[in-house]
Amino acid sequence: MALRRIRCLIVKELIELRGDPRLFGIVIMAPIIQLFVLGYAATTDVKNIPLLVVDADHSVESRSLIDSFAASANFVVVDEPTDTRAIDGHLEHGTAWMALTIPRGFGTDVTAGRSTSVQVTADGTDATSTGVALGYARTIVAAYSAERSAARVGRQPVLPVDVELRVWFNPRLESRDFMVPGIVALLLLVITTNLSAMAIVREREIGTLEQLSVTPLARWELIVGKLLPYALIGMVDVLLVTAAAVAWFEVPLRGSFTLLLGCSVIYLLSTLGLGLFVSTISQTQQQASMTSTFFFLTPMIYLSGFTFPIENMPEWIQYVTYAIPLRYFLVIVRGIFLKGVGVDILWPQIAALLACGLFLITLATLRSSKRLA
Repeated sequence: MALRRIRCLIVKELIELRGDPRLFGIVIMAPIIQLFVLGYAATTDVKNIPLLVVDADHSVESRSLIDSFAASANFVVVDEPTDTRAIDGHLEHGTAWMALTIPRGFGTDVTAGRSTSVQVTADGTDATSTGVALGYARTIVAAYSAERSAARVGRQPVLPVDVELRVWFNPRLESRDFMVPGIVALLLLVITTNLSAMAIVREREIGTLEQLSVTPLARWELIVGKLLPYALIGMVDVLLVTAAAVAWFEVPLRGSFTLLLGCSVIYLLSTLGLGLFVSTISQTQQQASMTSTFFFLTPMIYLSGFTFPIENMPEWIQYVTYAIPLRYFLVIVRGIFLKGVGVDILWPQIAALLACGLFLITLATLRSSKRLA
């Protein structure tokens, strides 16, 4: 009988969802649209950096260095003034982010094999982008120096220490491959938490919660019947967003797809439990949406490691992040997508995620009641 009552409640929820076209759009279309927008926008790569060049040498060697910058996809030479005093104006107006100054005698020193230097001036307003751009500049200058050194002596330069760099899991260092799996976790959190948060609140607003309270439904049956449809919606979103991430953004899925689905189910325990908890402390749908967004979702996103490295946070905040389910799911989903690792590696995060889910579901169940009205 219990299963029959739950099935009837699930059918009722699905009929309500189908009868609301706006909610259908939020559930199905919003994740796809947000993935496409964030997939392109949420990247730490810096391209087409406007570069100012002041060449005081006008030699073949200085022109070769400038051409190396111009040939890079990361820089665009916007102007070549003859005086370094023009640099300040370009940086102040934002028409250039960086300026490359080549001193007089640069070509002579390079040809003679003497040590020389060039100056790079950067706008440090955006510290993150500037740091990345300076890294690009160092790489280009180092490659130019190695090329000239090899050409001068007619053989490869002999260095005291030879460094052979190898990058695993993301050899092209594409930030999109790192960000898109995180967006999958982010969308699942936002959509399922908000939907479940408003589930019981909506019943209270339209007055049907009183009707449910006089039915034979037990408390756990009411909770299961209300949450299962949103868990189903969450899994549909996982399938859609994962397909778009792999097919459109070409993010490699090296691990087990089955493990990804299983961990998503565990993750849904946390998101749905959080949503149900919010519904027990809110009186209206607007209040539930505001509470979940400002008091839970926003801090979770900032502190989960999605945007900022947890290792860079103060120690006491790092302890707080252990209570955030998104922190563990980000490690899991990126591990499955990029590293191809399995349960033998991810079990600590899976166990922590399960503990968070069970705690939130238990807390929300204890606070809820058929007589919430």
